Amino acid sequence: MPAAPGTRALDAVVIGAGPNGLAAAVALAGAGLSVRVIEARDTLGGGARTAELTGPGFRHDVCSAIHPTAVISPFFRTLPLAEHGVAWIHPEAALAHPLPDGRAALLYPDLGRMAETLGEEDAASWRDLLAPLLAHDGALLAELLGPLRLPPRHPLLLARFGLSGIRSADGLARDTFRGDAARGLFGGCAAHAFLPLETLFSASFGLVLALAAHAAGWPVVRTGSQALMDALAAILRARGGEIETGRAVSSLDELPEARAYLFDTTPAAMARIAGDRLPPGFRRRLERFRHGPGAFKVDYALDGPIPWKAPAAARAAAVHVGGTLDEVAASERALAGDAPAERPFCLVAQQSLFDDTRAPAGKHTAWVYCHVPPGCTVDMTARIEAQMERFAPGFRDLVRARAVHTPASFQRYNENYVGGDIAGGANDWIQIFARPVASLSPYATPNPAIYLCSSSTPPGGGVHGMCGYHAAAAALRRVFQRPAPALAVPAPRAQLPPHGS
Repeated sequence: MPAAPGTRALDAVVIGAGPNGLAAAVALAGAGLSVRVIEARDTLGGGARTAELTGPGFRHDVCSAIHPTAVISPFFRTLPLAEHGVAWIHPEAALAHPLPDGRAALLYPDLGRMAETLGEEDAASWRDLLAPLLAHDGALLAELLGPLRLPPRHPLLLARFGLSGIRSADGLARDTFRGDAARGLFGGCAAHAFLPLETLFSASFGLVLALAAHAAGWPVVRTGSQALMDALAAILRARGGEIETGRAVSSLDELPEARAYLFDTTPAAMARIAGDRLPPGFRRRLERFRHGPGAFKVDYALDGPIPWKAPAAARAAAVHVGGTLDEVAASERALAGDAPAERPFCLVAQQSLFDDTRAPAGKHTAWVYCHVPPGCTVDMTARIEAQMERFAPGFRDLVRARAVHTPASFQRYNENYVGGDIAGGANDWIQIFARPVASLSPYATPNPAIYLCSSSTPPGGGVHGMCGYHAAAAALRRVFQRPAPALAVPAPRAQLPPHGS
């Protein structure tokens, strides 16, 4: 492949500087290869950027804000993130789920505390469901944060997970729990799938997020998600890698000569950029990849903390605002239609309660989004604020400024967010197992020099870098005949650091 004018040959070029692109580059550079990352925007970070969206001093995470999968990532755990400025903040509770009557269900990292919020009977059922899956010091989560492996390393553990995970979240919650607190709490976790809760396999998303909470909490990064991306960039540069920003790529012919190209893009974008470097039939398969529902987000600058009707909701940085399981299910059911829910399930982050760098003294921020059908054009701001008022009366009175991201503006912000899809593609059962196409090596293509490393590959969405790591591992084996960097072995779960650490 000819080199672009004025460039030098490299071992690998990575297109896109999101979490997975940077992770892929770090893994390749760690194996001693020359690597350059090329990013279309002027800032790196993809779905984990931080910016002053509503005014000076109000720091908002533009996309991802809460990081349950980053802190358990087997690859991230091998990196010296703390040496490069990453400080995890662990609130007392991983998650709060307010209920209409003024109570709130809390997801505590300590399984032994679940009786405080769910009651003895449902807490026992919660333990019976999750405790066996936490065996072997997090081995199941390490297994799930990668492609389907045959044979799996822990077949019995994976089978136990599968028996519950294959079910619908609605069915599992109703059969397992009696109270609305436990049912709502589990349903809210499962709703991260962007699927109707009656859909098969939707329970798996609720299980993974609940397991992550008990394994390591749902932390935030002090100063914002950008700090995690900046740390990955610093580690890459320390390993000799290069980053070029502000350069959009439309064809491989524009890029330096390299032995491997890794795409932190959608499957369709890779097909377009690679062009005839990929067989026509494979390009058509990539172009048939389906994207999922969209996100509508509002960032708020506030004159005070969110005034929750349930004071316990202030113990977590992440709050699910949607009410009972019936209400959450009704909201997510609307994703299969053309019109968004009148009462949307809202995902809220209140980082400034725990991180004083996020807002000026005495002020606060709120990060709120809901799910909408793909490409939805309805302004959801009023509906989001009506939900916030239900569970936090007086919220509107505290709003001093808003910044709105519609599905269309999300796509303009990041081309990977097709129709506002921030999850890297539809999460139905077909694309859980065939992501982006049915293949034993989902990162590789028929061209041994070209790989996909975005969240459109296993294990999918989230800031964990594992899509990038596994794509880099595939390239290292196939092109460079080198072993992949070792992953962190599961470690015994320790007492989480106190809030603010």
